Amino acid sequence: MIDIILCGAAGRMGRAVAAAAAEHNCRIVAGVDLVPAQADFPIYTNIDDIPVKANVIIDFSHHSAVEKLVPYAKKTHTPIVIATTGHNEEELNMINKLARTVPVFYSRNMSLGVNLLINLCRHAALVLGEKYDVEIVEKHHNKKLDAPSGTALMIAEAIKEVRGGAEYVYDRSKARHQREQKEIGIQSIRGGNIIGEHEVLFCGNDEIISIQHTATSRELFAEGALRAAEFVVTKQKGFYTMKELLQEAGRDTAKV
Repeated sequence: MIDIILCGAAGRMGRAVAAAAAEHNCRIVAGVDLVPAQADFPIYTNIDDIPVKANVIIDFSHHSAVEKLVPYAKKTHTPIVIATTGHNEEELNMINKLARTVPVFYSRNMSLGVNLLINLCRHAALVLGEKYDVEIVEKHHNKKLDAPSGTALMIAEAIKEVRGGAEYVYDRSKARHQREQKEIGIQSIRGGNIIGEHEVLFCGNDEIISIQHTATSRELFAEGALRAAEFVVTKQKGFYTMKELLQEAGRDTAKV
């Protein structure tokens, strides 16, 4: 049994993780949230007030929470899964420094399918070359605060690994010139209760290749976070992502 401290326990993703935990031989021993909420476990406003030790922390709260989570994880030597987006440079530096002493799993999207899509896009960019224009379209609900999505940026960064000189373009309304070959276009749509859709277009002269992922419920992100927790508790100190988790899953599947 893996004991978890769940940050953002009162939020939609926190509730989804709590509901799915038992299926992964996990249990939430304590939660952290600034909002009072009823749960099957105690919820604290400050992680330092939690009296019990856990095997891992899962953070689905707010990017600024790392200011308290990082010192706690370091002090208690607790592995952590960070599933929030929007971290600034200072916060990312804190996360990277923490990985020198404890296992840190970081992903701006916890969906295994999305991370598989990212790998496919990286491979497509390598095979197709720079003659294909790349456009990324992401769609989310009208309450999402950041744009473009962290996932869209993950996709763009994976493609940029292959296309070193690529530049991100978010808005063409103020520029009157032809599209440049080095561009990666990123468009954001916000409306209704769209959970998350990402489409990547590789547009050539005679063909268009589309790679797409659609999330139909938030449970898939909870499942991914719990898979990440199961993964990171077995690791030594270091910085881990979905790339390492998928690689390990692929090796295990090959043995079957």
